[in-house]
Amino acid sequence: YALKTVVSMPMSDPNAWATAMNNLGMAPMSMTGQPIMSDFDPSLGMMTGIAPMNPMMPGLGIVPPPVSQDMPIVKEIIHCKSCTLFPPNPNLPPPATRERPPGCKTVFVGGLPENATEQLIVEVFEQCGSIIAIRKSKKNFCHIRFTEEHTVDKALFLSGYRVRLGSSTDKKDTGRLHVDFAQARDDLYEWECRQRMLAREERHRRRIEEDRLRPPSPPPIVHFSEHECSQLGEKLKDDSKFAEAVRVLLTWVDRGEVNRRNANNFYSMIQSSNSHIRRLMNEKAAHEKEMEEAKEKFKNALAGILVQFEQIVSVFHAASKQKAWDHFSKAQRKNLDMWRKQAEEIRNIHNEELMGIRREEEMEMSDDDMEDALDSKDSDDSGPLAQVEALKEENDSLRCQLDAYRNEVELLKQEQGKAQPQRSEEDTTRQQQLSFLQQALQGMQKQLLKLREDLKQRETELEKNSEEKQQLESQIQSLKDRIQAFPTSHALPVSYRRLSVWGIISTFLHVHPFGASIEYICSYLQRLDTKISTTEVETLLGRLPCTFKQELTGVGASLEKRWKFCGFEGIKTA
Repeated sequence: YALKTVVSMPMSDPNAWATAMNNLGMAPMSMTGQPIMSDFDPSLGMMTGIAPMNPMMPGLGIVPPPVSQDMPIVKEIIHCKSCTLFPPNPNLPPPATRERPPGCKTVFVGGLPENATEQLIVEVFEQCGSIIAIRKSKKNFCHIRFTEEHTVDKALFLSGYRVRLGSSTDKKDTGRLHVDFAQARDDLYEWECRQRMLAREERHRRRIEEDRLRPPSPPPIVHFSEHECSQLGEKLKDDSKFAEAVRVLLTWVDRGEVNRRNANNFYSMIQSSNSHIRRLMNEKAAHEKEMEEAKEKFKNALAGILVQFEQIVSVFHAASKQKAWDHFSKAQRKNLDMWRKQAEEIRNIHNEELMGIRREEEMEMSDDDMEDALDSKDSDDSGPLAQVEALKEENDSLRCQLDAYRNEVELLKQEQGKAQPQRSEEDTTRQQQLSFLQQALQGMQKQLLKLREDLKQRETELEKNSEEKQQLESQIQSLKDRIQAFPTSHALPVSYRRLSVWGIISTFLHVHPFGASIEYICSYLQRLDTKISTTEVETLLGRLPCTFKQELTGVGASLEKRWKFCGFEGIKTA
């Protein structure tokens, strides 16, 4: 049953409160103890000139309509067939209720009159909504279960009302209602069933959505037949349909469709599949060519960027000179210094990236050379020829190292003659450097002599074999001619660039007996080779721990890592 509402009146109008007190047989009094109405007549039991209001009339009901927040709700007297409900004092706080259970349709009603019957309870609470069951206790309370959940809120509106059966003033015929939420297993079960139903509907909706968004399944593989086999043979020859046709062919072979009758057909289809290998290899070669072109383009672009970075860094270095530096303000100098450091860092990063690309190319070239050498060794059945080739390569490498040391010695002699150092300490360090290089030269010469002796032994061994004698003699003669005619001013190969760097660093550290930082060393090396980086120099120094060592000097904020030359320490201890 839908509850209808009455028009509520503000608290300033005392008619409702006076009517309730008049029906109870008491004179209506205000909060200060003064009579509210002067025309109160106890013998009449009501106020003179005011007819009692029946809320059960058409258009009236229990729950007042929602009003504005500045106008409080006033509960009215409710007249039923066998009882009357009087509203509570509006100045009292609202009655306390427990937490609402999920899916609550049952209310607890306490404070009933002792003479109250189940018919009276139905008469009062059926106005809120349809009732399913009433469980009445022997004491003054009961539980009422409604059909709908929202009717519970309407029943809670009656909490605090005073009940009077008829016109009796007996204590057993009066009581104060207390309506509260009640927890019932039936309500909880229905609520859980409804939640499970909603979850099933949600899962069903989600499954339908997933099925709608799922990509379509691939078409099923057709069964083998003579007609399908002939069509598949045509598809295998078509480049655009080859991938799908190969999948069908693979499925047929896995299913065991091959037998003696159709073996020739399957062989022709497999042969058609094999003919696509050449096409795939050509496509791969074309993609590799595009990749190489892209790499070359990237390397050239990176080299151009690096050149521009070098120009920018040179501009900062030029601005850092005294003749230009003095004209800048302190803030401008700080910004210039910061910009210079950032440009140098970015330049070094790009330089290392370019050097890494070049190292990868050198490694790929060396791998190709190694593969060619292995192929040549495998193709050559004779063992002595392979050994002669190995000795030949080792001889060439040692010759290159010897020439490198000679060039360094000549450069040091020229620098010593031009510079003419004034201090005796520098003379001693240069002499020690020269003696160290001379010892290295002597070692290389001994290795060459040993190699020549090995060549002579190989010659004697080759003379025993008459069939290979002529070939080996020509190779040895050509090798001898190359050794004798090897020019002393031969340019250093790229792979022995590190030897010259080691020699220059050794000379530099001899001049600085207390060591030098890696940045200090690189500042001089970059004047000789602008492409050299700090990480490369540190890697080269770390590869010779018996010649170079790193030490920590200073205390606290002045702590610094320095590299020192320790090549003569082992000679002194020996």
